[in-house]
Amino acid sequence: MTTIVSRRCSGPHHRRVFLQTGATMLGGLSLVDIFRLQARGEESKPAANDTAVLFVWLPGGPAHVDTYDMKPEASSEIRGDFRPIKTNVSGLEICELFPKHAKLADRYNIIRSIAHEFADHGGGHKRFLTGRKPKEPTGFVNDAPSVPSIVAHSRQHVVQGLPNTILATDGGRDHVDVYSMGAAYLGPKYHPFSVPGDPSRDNFQVPNISLSDELANRLSDRKTLLNQLDRFRKEMDRSAEMAALDTFQNQVIQLITSREARTAFDLSKESDDIRDLYGRHAWGQRALLGMRLVEAGSSFVTVVLENPTLPGDSLPMDGTYNWDSHAVNCHIFNDSRYRFPIYDQVVAALVTDLYRRGLDKRVMLVVTGEFGRTPRIEYSVGTQTKVKQPGRDHWPSAMSMLVTGGGMRTGQVIGSTNSKGEVPKDRPLTPNDLWASVYQHLGIDWTSSILDHTGRPMPILPFGNVIPELRS
Repeated sequence: MTTIVSRRCSGPHHRRVFLQTGATMLGGLSLVDIFRLQARGEESKPAANDTAVLFVWLPGGPAHVDTYDMKPEASSEIRGDFRPIKTNVSGLEICELFPKHAKLADRYNIIRSIAHEFADHGGGHKRFLTGRKPKEPTGFVNDAPSVPSIVAHSRQHVVQGLPNTILATDGGRDHVDVYSMGAAYLGPKYHPFSVPGDPSRDNFQVPNISLSDELANRLSDRKTLLNQLDRFRKEMDRSAEMAALDTFQNQVIQLITSREARTAFDLSKESDDIRDLYGRHAWGQRALLGMRLVEAGSSFVTVVLENPTLPGDSLPMDGTYNWDSHAVNCHIFNDSRYRFPIYDQVVAALVTDLYRRGLDKRVMLVVTGEFGRTPRIEYSVGTQTKVKQPGRDHWPSAMSMLVTGGGMRTGQVIGSTNSKGEVPKDRPLTPNDLWASVYQHLGIDWTSSILDHTGRPMPILPFGNVIPELRS
């Protein structure tokens, strides 16, 4: 496989968010709508046999040869600074900086043989998150719906008092085009519902959830509320985005009138032991929030892990905010020494808690980035450090990921790469095979079609097969 490696990248960018405040979102709803949704929110509970996906997204792409597919027998310019350690599964070794992972490897699977052909972040995000080869190899705006949007469309009949798809990420990074999670021709009404910010902070608030008390007061004065709604309707622009706005309005009203929704977002409901298990930092509490949301009934929750800073810390001078470990961005091994222990804690907590809550059959957990990194180390002068340092470039020809839950058999290593970690050797797979498995878990027929904006039927996945090892 020939891979074009990008030597310069600025990482994902974001555009404006067209929905600004919860107050505006109330505009298109009648009083009947509000009270109907309030009743629905109070009555809705997740079905015990429903399924969900918790998707942990690592933008920039972690280095497979430094995490889950180490090559200790390779030359130093490939194997790098770290050594593998044994896990509680015979024959499965992972990075020495993942000791918590190592103790529970029997409860997850590692896939080592997924690959694709798009080395740019934009192309890589679009290829991975849509299951299609993008028309443009760069840029983050989808030309096909992302998996979360397909899930939102396919499960729009599921009403649990929570949005069916949710994106939890850093503040300012919550627009769908940052990570190519847009709905494309399905329309923005199928974008994931964004939850930006750091849940570990005392002042963290989910947008619009904080309006619940205010809404309660307004509901007690129907005449005042009716007048406000009429004014909002007159002021709003009847643009092409109104259908999406109506959808988001419904989501917001469900959120602010649903006891279950407010409870799901309230991390104070968790014991100190569980919060400490995940870690009292942005990554840990965001992951815990994601777990609570799928437990409460959301179908597909994306948890983005960028900026691995601990409270009171700032990023190391030779570190970088996401997983894009070029030498110009960071000293990959020093960055990993800071990042990996935090990541180890979070992923181990997710796996442990998935089983503790009894969600290991209902919820599938997937942890991955858009591609791997070059097996051979590169050296460049760091933008911040101004000294020569090691890094790894983009490498879609091989990558590793962690999967568990969904009732699947665990303790497996699926596929392998060659001795240098360059390309798949056994069980070559594509992102589409992963998504076929995810869709099957969610009860979505991935061989069926959805109409595009011209009315033409488009298959949910143009190709791919369920990975047999991930079957329940």
